[in-house]
Formats: sequence, C-alpha cells, structure tokens
Amino acid sequence: MRELTFGYSPCPNDTFAFHALTHGLIDLPFRVTPVLLDIEELNRRAHDGAFALTKLSVGAFAGVGTRYRLLRSGAALGEGVGPLVVTRTPMSLTEAVRGRVAIPGRETTAFHLLQLAAPTLGEVVELRYDRILKAVADGDVNAGLIIHESRFTYAEHGLSKAVDLGDWWKQETGLPVPLAGICARSDLDDETVAAAERAIRASVQYAFDHPEASRDYVRAHAQEMSDAVCAQHIALYVNAFSLDIGADGLRAIERLVAGR
Repeated sequence: MRELTFGYSPCPNDTFAFHALTHGLIDLPFRVTPVLLDIEELNRRAHDGAFALTKLSVGAFAGVGTRYRLLRSGAALGEGVGPLVVTRTPMSLTEAVRGRVAIPGRETTAFHLLQLAAPTLGEVVELRYDRILKAVADGDVNAGLIIHESRFTYAEHGLSKAVDLGDWWKQETGLPVPLAGICARSDLDDETVAAAERAIRASVQYAFDHPEASRDYVRAHAQEMSDAVCAQHIALYVNAFSLDIGADGLRAIERLVAGR
C-alpha cells in the first residue's frame, strides 16, 4: 500500500479534523504518515515539496506556485474572525503599525492580510506565533499579529485588540477569510489526489459525528491550552468550509491571492 506524508499543525483545529485520517478510523487506499509542524514551517518546507499532502497558508500559495494544488476539503476559513493585531494600550491599527510589529511569519495569511489592511506597515520582526504575546507585553514591539489560540488569551496578558483582520476582510469583501488549505503535491496522480480529498472530507465528517473521539489527541498537542480554549479554537475554524471550500471559499482564496 502506498504511503503519503501529511504535514499539518498541532493546533486543535487540525488535530481534531485529521485525527480519524491518521488513526485508521476511516477507510484509506494508502497509509498516512503525519508530520506536525508550525504553519510557517509547513509554508517554508512546501517550497521544496517536502510532503505529499500539506496544510498551507493561503498567503503562501503564490510563493509555492505550481508545486502544490489545492484540495476542496480540509480548509480553514472563518466568518468575520481571523488574526488579530494587539497592543499594550488601546489604539487604532494605523497607530499600531507605526512601530515595530511582531508577526508569525512572512508567508502566513495573517501577514498577507495585515499588508492589505495596513499599507503603511513599517518594520516587522518574525517570531514564533506563541512568543508574540510576551513580546508585546514586555514592550519589545509596539504591536503583535497573533494567530491560533492567542486570540483567546491575549486579554490575560493585559493587551488590547486593535483590529480583527477577519472582520476587516469581511467588511471589505463580504467573503469569509481564507486562512489555510490542504494541498497535494503536483506530482501525485489524479486518482491519488481524488482519494486524498475524499479521505480528508471523511475525516472531517468523522470529527463532526464523533467530537469526543479526538479529545486525547487534541490535548496531547495543545500545550498550555485549556479545554475551553481548544473547543473555541475548533468551533471557529472547523466548519462547513472544512468539508468543502465551496464557491464563496474559492472566491475568497482567489481574491486574497490576488491581493485585493
């Protein structure tokens, strides 16, 4: 039986959605070897075609080019919710980006959105996503662009929200914010790609049908997140778009990749 590597993040939405796929709970015509990495690391490794299947930030699609093709299942899109820009004291986005801004990676969708929302963006410093809140709280940077579970915990650090870029995108375009998708390496044959897409959709459906089945797997990779934060994280980004991107999702991706 053929073996396919599958790169995805250790975040709750991914471990919840792909638990069934990587634990033999659905029928597969191939074996899956999961590799869990931070999203920006997955973005970087896609340039070399490291994994047969991989999660990718929509903001990384242009840089990866034709090396991968998007699958319709497994995507992460939000309705009016997305990356946040946070600061130590309340201020507007324009004020926030006048100083140094910590970002979770130049290929993340979050950074792509920030560049669109704040064309006057100045100096940025790349930090791993889970170090950004502390950098803002300690005054090392003027503002932080946060993703993943940080959106639920920034207030615990005494920080304020300058903007939710998912809400900004919704107001600008009327579309969901396309954060990431699952892609297949372009050297895979059409039959394998179609089978992978069906398997990922089945895994997401299994997660919806058996929400408690992945609890231990999610918790094992959730680091310091509480069960409540894990649940919020999953609820935001594992939704109908994860089963099938749909017409609105595809339009949102095309518009974001085009940078408008």
